[in-house]
Amino acid sequence: MNLVVGATGLLGGEICRLLVAEGRPVRGLVRPTSDRVKVERLQGLGVETVEGDLKDPPSLVAACRGASAVISTASSTLSRQEGDTILSVDREGQLAVIEGAKAAGVERFVLVSFPEMDIEFPLQTAKREVERRLRESGLAYTILQPTVFMEVWLSPALGFDAAGARVRIYGSGHNKISWISYEDVARFAAACVDSPAARNSVIELGGPEDLSPLEVVRIFEEAGGGEFAVEHITEEQLLAQKEMATDPLQESFAALMISCARGSVIDMRETLRKFPVRLKSLREYARSVIGADSKEG
Repeated sequence: MNLVVGATGLLGGEICRLLVAEGRPVRGLVRPTSDRVKVERLQGLGVETVEGDLKDPPSLVAACRGASAVISTASSTLSRQEGDTILSVDREGQLAVIEGAKAAGVERFVLVSFPEMDIEFPLQTAKREVERRLRESGLAYTILQPTVFMEVWLSPALGFDAAGARVRIYGSGHNKISWISYEDVARFAAACVDSPAARNSVIELGGPEDLSPLEVVRIFEEAGGGEFAVEHITEEQLLAQKEMATDPLQESFAALMISCARGSVIDMRETLRKFPVRLKSLREYARSVIGADSKEG
């Protein structure tokens, strides 16, 4: 049995779908307050759902019982409910999942994190502590560190409005990023559950090519999106935003934008030799977004 923590999220739901498609038994951790549509969608796939909460450690031990592997994608950054914070979910909650897995005799733990960034902020502090505890836990582990998700960072929520041909770019827009699809991260997570090559490893993940945000804009324009209006948020403005942040989440979002402005390049050659995953290109993503926008229009 494979337990997916964060099963109702974008990445966790895709991991559940892939595992079920491969004929593997899947259990998804959901909260009593989770979106019922998402829970029913998981159940419709054939996922066994179990209720629990990262803020309720006993429920995590119960959820882990009978599982041979745990894949944890949970975070407070994109989907928050009352009481969810970086401290309660990304740090204490993830640490509780590790302890629950140990107590239940889980054999393998796959944690989705992100690469080391050259700026300190609460979310990174939490991630690094959880990674350290996992490495020291005695569990067989894989820590996946994907860079920027194209579906998240190239979306209206973060200022990339392809439908409106308006884009907010963090920094100069010239620094390159190894944009990756969450679907490819899900493929790696599913593959790592029982892979000897992934055992006790930290694996950085990026996409098939390194592109600057301005190059991405040109790709969307060439895909049929028309000429985009570009607004720049300077790194100095982002640093000021980080300094003026009133809570850890605001500070962390500002830091993530700064990291995006500085670029994030991942060399995937060795990883793809071990895991021959076909990675989605930025051009494929742009065509799918422009096509969807055209249909909606």
